[in-house]
Amino acid sequence: MLEAIGFTAGVLGIVAWIPQVKTVWVEKRHDGVSLPTFAVVALALTLWMVYGIMLPSAAIIFSNAAALCMILAVIIGITKLRRNQ
Repeated sequence: MLEAIGFTAGVLGIVAWIPQVKTVWVEKRHDGVSLPTFAVVALALTLWMVYGIMLPSAAIIFSNAAALCMILAVIIGITKLRRNQ
């Protein structure tokens, strides 16, 4: 039950990043996005993933790995857009 709650929270956290990924990759917009903030979030997610590995907790590992992929997609997209300006 506890892991199910963790997985549910993780899925919701991942879904929350979809609009940002869409804005960067589909709409090709990056205004108002702070790369340093996204870098700090990526570091935090990495540390949470390490914590999940050490517990071990599949919910924490999955949630943070998937969210990290979303964040990295945004960072890569923003970097590509800003390089092409």
